[in-house]
Amino acid sequence: MPHILEGAVVRDQILESLKPRIAALRRKPGLAVVLIGNDPASEIYVRNKIKTSAELGVHSEKLTPPESISTQELLVLVQDLNHRPEIDGILVQTPLPRHIDTRRIMEEISPNKDADGFHPLNVGHLVANRPAPRACTPAGIIQLLKHYHVPIAGSRAVVVGRSDIVGKPLAMMLLHESATVTVCHSRTVNLMEECRRADLLIAALGKPAFLTIDYIAPGATVIDVGISRVTDALEAARLGKAAEFDRKGFVLVGDVHPIDVTHHAGAYTPVPGGVGPLTIAMLMANTVELAESHAAAAA
Repeated sequence: MPHILEGAVVRDQILESLKPRIAALRRKPGLAVVLIGNDPASEIYVRNKIKTSAELGVHSEKLTPPESISTQELLVLVQDLNHRPEIDGILVQTPLPRHIDTRRIMEEISPNKDADGFHPLNVGHLVANRPAPRACTPAGIIQLLKHYHVPIAGSRAVVVGRSDIVGKPLAMMLLHESATVTVCHSRTVNLMEECRRADLLIAALGKPAFLTIDYIAPGATVIDVGISRVTDALEAARLGKAAEFDRKGFVLVGDVHPIDVTHHAGAYTPVPGGVGPLTIAMLMANTVELAESHAAAAA
């Protein structure tokens, strides 16, 4: 039987390690989250961020400007947060309404308050392997692999997906851990062959159950970053989730076929319950680290 890599165990360990660091600070770390619009997934994610902050002892603020806010008005809001000394980390939840220039907003966040690790300066620090906030989901994946003693150095890692949020930063982090990294995408030739070379296969392409048994090398470690909601009963049954569908009326699946991965992988992350819990934990870690750097600068 393959080893199931549960994210909650690693999340709890990360959060527990932050508590004494928070207690050592003269004031609580401060996190500001900006949420615009009514995207259900974003609302759930932000609610969980606020909840985790409260449990950990991090001061959090949720700002909900109207969906009609202009790019210029949102820039002013971010600038105000940049200048507030009690706010250590700023997160603008994406996706933003289509009329807003997302790139301008993300670049307006001060690099030393960039809780998501998306500012170009911090991306540059990642490339140079210098200390800076790291993108939360990829950083959480690295922590997961280390917790379960999955070999990274010398491994052949294949990342399927080249997003700025997961694929690209994760590829760089794996490279810094001495993996040999291949990044695949929609224009990759012979994707199946590339994936089957992987000791470590990371799926972050956003297509439910796309990677079947033919893409997985026997014994490979499979990290499934995707999460999609399936609302078709026949599709849920094909994925081996008919009973769950009957109870809920939907099922959540990743980018890897949930049956095939159990038959072929040596270890894998379940969906849900694998990578998901780690993203917020690493957001908290970034916020605490930013608070520590601000405290040191003020001393």
